[in-house]
Amino acid sequence: RAAHVQSRSVKEERRNMSSLLSAPEQGTSLFFVKPAARVVLLCAPTMKKLGTKVVSHCKSVVLGNISWKKFPDGFPNIFVHGVEELKGCHIAFLASFGSAGEIFEQMSVLCSLQQYAPQSVKILLPFFPVGTMERVDKEGEIATARTLARILSAVPPCRGGPMDLVIYDIHALQERFYFGDNVVPVLESAVPLLKKKLAQFGGTTTWTIAFPDQGAFLRYARAFKDFDTIICMKVRSGESRKITVKEGSAKGKHCVLVDDMVQSGGTLLECGKALLGLGAESVSAFCTHGVFPKGAHKKFIDGPFRKVWITDSCPAQAELVDGQGPFEVLSLATLIASAIDVEPRRGYGGDRPP
Repeated sequence: RAAHVQSRSVKEERRNMSSLLSAPEQGTSLFFVKPAARVVLLCAPTMKKLGTKVVSHCKSVVLGNISWKKFPDGFPNIFVHGVEELKGCHIAFLASFGSAGEIFEQMSVLCSLQQYAPQSVKILLPFFPVGTMERVDKEGEIATARTLARILSAVPPCRGGPMDLVIYDIHALQERFYFGDNVVPVLESAVPLLKKKLAQFGGTTTWTIAFPDQGAFLRYARAFKDFDTIICMKVRSGESRKITVKEGSAKGKHCVLVDDMVQSGGTLLECGKALLGLGAESVSAFCTHGVFPKGAHKKFIDGPFRKVWITDSCPAQAELVDGQGPFEVLSLATLIASAIDVEPRRGYGGDRPP
């Protein structure tokens, strides 16, 4: 009889445990988080405007709210609102690393989101700001691209596994190998925005794609396989260097120079002048990231370009130049929306580059 009672007790205990694990909707299980179908988009302070555009192109994405304040001593005082709603959801974080202080603030949030039990976290960093410092040419230099990659790789994984890190037009593809196992680099391109714009004005029959150097050609040539192309290069002329055409012909063509980023703009401007000097009908330019340190955009106001297209990956600079002279900003909103929405609306987004 004692054995029978013990057997019945064991059966009841197993039945109770089974009931506990199979009834998450009652809110009593400590072991199960019911996945939610929606995505919550959290934004860095400078990315709030772009984030609002992204949500307008999505069905299942809602905009979260973070208060970005500072204590009197200057250190960040950050509060994520509605964290109870993050449980089981997919989180997308739209980041902008414009300064070392911004990196610290946003990394503080990224390293804390996992404690709210989201199903997944996706980091959207449109511009990887230290991409041009990916190698050292002499002892003593620091490859800060690797440093930032290691910082991002320190973000703890969530219940869905390693995080996706979406970057648009990174300067060097080999930088993906700088990241650790906690993040999966997803290297995207803003080229579909340019191709859509060019299609409005004749597409491949009207435009010729020009590259300011061999590096730009290697990065983007496959995305423009249906276009005529031109490759520019620098050659030494006495004590100076000048831009010339290595391959292709500019005569009578409407040329668009394509590169990943523009900073001071010196090389881009020289290429534009050279193409016009070689008989180009017009010259325009597209660079995903318009950095323009120290007011460098002013050089383009009366420059050789009919149009200069950039994206809003660097939001402050994009807002500064939009509508000035030849500048036009092509928003990344539709591309980002298609990258994070579990139910993207038809007609939005763009084709991925080959």
